[in-house]
Amino acid sequence: MRSLLRVVVALMLAAGFASAAAAQTYPTRPVRMIAPFPAGGLVDVLARAVGEELAKTLGQPVIIENRPGAGGNIGADVVAKADPDGHTLLMTSPGIQSINQFLYRSMPFDAEQAFAPVSLVADMPMLVVVHPKVGAKTLAELIAMARAKPGKLTFGSAGVGTTGHLGLALLMHAAQIDVTHVPYRGAAPSVTDLIAGQIDGVVDNPPTVMPHIRAGTIVPLAVAATERLAVLPDVPTSAEAGLSAWEASSWFGVVAPAGTPRDIVQRLSDELAKAVRQPSMQRFTTQSGARMLATSPEDFDRLIRAERDKWGAIVKAAKISAE
Repeated sequence: MRSLLRVVVALMLAAGFASAAAAQTYPTRPVRMIAPFPAGGLVDVLARAVGEELAKTLGQPVIIENRPGAGGNIGADVVAKADPDGHTLLMTSPGIQSINQFLYRSMPFDAEQAFAPVSLVADMPMLVVVHPKVGAKTLAELIAMARAKPGKLTFGSAGVGTTGHLGLALLMHAAQIDVTHVPYRGAAPSVTDLIAGQIDGVVDNPPTVMPHIRAGTIVPLAVAATERLAVLPDVPTSAEAGLSAWEASSWFGVVAPAGTPRDIVQRLSDELAKAVRQPSMQRFTTQSGARMLATSPEDFDRLIRAERDKWGAIVKAAKISAE
């Protein structure tokens, strides 16, 4: 029995030393971070900024590779099938982790099992904005208009199943209103038509609409968050506007393939926390309205699961499909 115990203890110690050695030697080669959306977009820009800071502390280059398509599923699939050694990461978003599985009849990976959450890195609450011709000055006035004439108001989005579309669907559900959804091929065309008065409003992220809010060509009514945006301090939160059930954001974070050793995941999380605190990252807060923040792997996992429950219910209730 003592001999057996000695063997077990030796094996446990060896495993511990091996784990420590792995943590000390990681990374042993450049880290690849997949940006699953086109170059020049917010995910790509954010991945490159985070990757630059992460490379400094990891001591290895962080190479950003764009793999766009299928709402982020193509790039995410690359990471889902990569070796779980911490050398391939994904800059992810709500669609990939919490929404696409409800929109697509088939997925190339199991979103609930394929990834190891590392850390949230940014969060951008959505805004509801309208053309001045609509006449609404508050969210309550917009809701009253929509209830008086169901289906008459038109709201654009970047496309079916995008976060803007889902944010609009949640707004309609929370306020019990009916507006006509007009999908576009991207956020920019929808905002262009909004400025021209071809549609009445959009629900979208701050970077898309802030320049036009500042120019006075569109009117912000509320931000779907519990706190006001620092870049738009005069815009009330949804709760202040009388609709506390409407909370929606585009968040971004880093995940690794499932099975990545815990010590590597934790080190990545720690290094990402350092990265987002750097002064160079704060420009995203002032320029885009994004809130730069970091979380533990456990907190990020809880966020993903909560978002999955929320958006799954909304996709089902609104009968939204990307195919």
